[in-house]
This record gives sequence, C-alpha cells and structure tokens, in this order.
Amino acid sequence: MKWKVTGFLALFVVALIACQSDEELEFARYYSAGMVIYQSKCQNCHGSDGKGLAALIPALNNPAHLKANYSSLACLVKYGSKSSINPDGKTFGGEMPATDLPNVDIAKVLTYVTNSFGNKMGTINTQQVENNLKDCK
Repeated sequence: MKWKVTGFLALFVVALIACQSDEELEFARYYSAGMVIYQSKCQNCHGSDGKGLAALIPALNNPAHLKANYSSLACLVKYGSKSSINPDGKTFGGEMPATDLPNVDIAKVLTYVTNSFGNKMGTINTQQVENNLKDCK
C-alpha cells in the first residue's frame, strides 16, 4: 500500500511539472538557484528576511526602489558600490563589495531578490544582465 501512495505522489508531481510552461520552469530554476546564491553571498548583510541592517545596509523589501533602479541592479551586484544610496529618504552609506559571480548567477540572484521580500518582478535572465552591465557607469 505504501508503494502505491508513493507512486501516486510521484506521478502527481511529474504531471504537475509537465503542466508548467517553459517560462514557469525557467523562473523556478532561476529562483531556486538564486536563493542558494543569496544565502551564501548576500544574506549575511541583507538578512534572511531582506530587511538589511539599520542605517548601514539597505533593505531589499522595497519594490518601488528596486523597480526604479531595475537596470542598475546587475551593476550593483557585479561591481559593488562605494557611494551612499537613498531609498525612501533614508541614507545608507555602507560599502557593498563587488562579486566575482558569472552573469548567469547574477541573473539568478536578482530573480530571487526581485521576487522575494514582497517583490514580484518576474525572471531576470542572463541576456538582461549582460545588456544592463554594458550600461554600468
């Protein structure tokens, strides 16, 4: 009986996955891989809940700020920042270090961040990251 239930559940999961579109599958892959990257590279400063650290490190749960700076997010992750930022009138002067992440991992972590902590911005793919990195200042 146990094997019948397990087999049924496995069949159900396979059927559920088969019903997802290519875009949904890509989002799921980017999001889940991005979560792992976030936990190892970003969470120490920005927190497991994306709320940042007082006046030192900005929160990532600010959809308006992320949308307003959407095209520069890849630059921030790749090259870091030494200048202060001012979301919602709060000034954060902490330095964000550059990373050595490849573009695909930047796309994954940005997909995770822009779809967690109250954000819902869809998949950020590698091509978008490459295009945005060309415009870094």
